[in-house]
Amino acid sequence: MTAHATEHPDIAGIDVESVSRWLSRQDCGLAPPYRFELISGGRSNLTYRVVDAAGTEAALRRPPLGHVLATAHDMAREHRILTAVWGTEVPVARPLALCTDVDVNGAPFYVMSFARGTVCHDVEVARTLTPAQRGTAGHSLVEVLAALHALDPDEVGLGDLGRRTGYVERQLKRWTAQWESSKTREVPLVDAVRDRLAALAPPEAEATIAHGDYRIGNCALGADGSIVAVFDWELCTLGDPRADIGYLCSWWPTPAPPGEEAICDLEGFPDRAELAASYAERTGRGVETIDYFTAFSHWRLACIGQGVYARFLHGAMGDQDDVDLDQMRDGVERRARAAADLLGLDA
Repeated sequence: MTAHATEHPDIAGIDVESVSRWLSRQDCGLAPPYRFELISGGRSNLTYRVVDAAGTEAALRRPPLGHVLATAHDMAREHRILTAVWGTEVPVARPLALCTDVDVNGAPFYVMSFARGTVCHDVEVARTLTPAQRGTAGHSLVEVLAALHALDPDEVGLGDLGRRTGYVERQLKRWTAQWESSKTREVPLVDAVRDRLAALAPPEAEATIAHGDYRIGNCALGADGSIVAVFDWELCTLGDPRADIGYLCSWWPTPAPPGEEAICDLEGFPDRAELAASYAERTGRGVETIDYFTAFSHWRLACIGQGVYARFLHGAMGDQDDVDLDQMRDGVERRARAAADLLGLDA
């Protein structure tokens, strides 16, 4: 069977002829010709919708187009995690095929099933949900996170995914390196927060599978508001589960900053305290360190945001005209300030 190219052969990040030939050799349930579309909203790895001759959809993930951290954007690793988690109580898109031959598309990539659902990237999307759907979504966020942290890494084949000790120390080192390699200006508060986080690090807890980017914007919601798929596993590792609930809370400001509206302000969503309490009840883990891990997450997001901002500046994220670079740059300072406030750091 001969693969045919889409009518849009110039899509950034996809060698349509080559990828089409490769897809046609895989057992993915897809048939040529294929159409490719960059899905907006991604701020790290690039995700494309693939539509075949019969209208069947799949999703293709590949790294950004420019230079990135040597340990980041590992497609084989992400595919491995999806394969391990698929079939557990944690809903994910089904992995279909992995390509590690860089001659096919200039970088490794993988293909997975296309999970249809509502993705609450912003307040406007969240407005389309009813209060009952929002309540279900909040409940489901905690339920799925608790299910992830209950998985035995060894039983699902991820026992060697990362070290089980020194999580905070390793993360501080990693994201400091990201900050130093991608910063386009000096932001002294980022350094000050890092030093305070290092000084105040709590005693380690047990290591679980930690998603690393767990938030409502990385989940597809079904008709009733429950999660049907969790996306973006590139930061997943073995680590302190408290970091995941702290990260979720860092995306759940209560109340929202002055002049802004947050998704969680909408009727039906639980507030941040309810999320934390629900997680504690489900898992039996205390949340006394929630402010520390929320601050830790704000700082990580400042470093990550700077890296993404730098990649957009250098054209590594393809053509995404909906991106507000000024807002992205300013977001780095806002995250650092939010972390400092939680840590009682004056600057």
